[in-house]
Amino acid sequence: MTYDQFWLRYLGAHARPATRLLHVCGTTLALACLVTAALRLDWRWLLAAPIVGYGVAWTAHLGIEGNRPQTFGHPLWSLLSDARMTALFLSGRLAPELVRSAQAATDAPGA
Repeated sequence: MTYDQFWLRYLGAHARPATRLLHVCGTTLALACLVTAALRLDWRWLLAAPIVGYGVAWTAHLGIEGNRPQTFGHPLWSLLSDARMTALFLSGRLAPELVRSAQAATDAPGA
């Protein structure tokens, strides 16, 4: 699988707007923890970052999307895709990628 194929599958696993919103919130909070760790020179915030970030995101998968987080199969690509989705979401440029993901799912064999 290429990263682009993974990216489209990743977006498909985040089809509901509420799931994406919670991911953006979790990523933003995790980044805030990292900044706080650097500013305060307090390692505990480094521990909080993945707990907060993944906690919010996985709650969205379990409670809203009803699927398994992509993190388990491809942890690095998943982290990169979460950052990419967050950046596109915040910049208002995510919609074309969601359309592309939906189209790829429709074009997939057995769809």
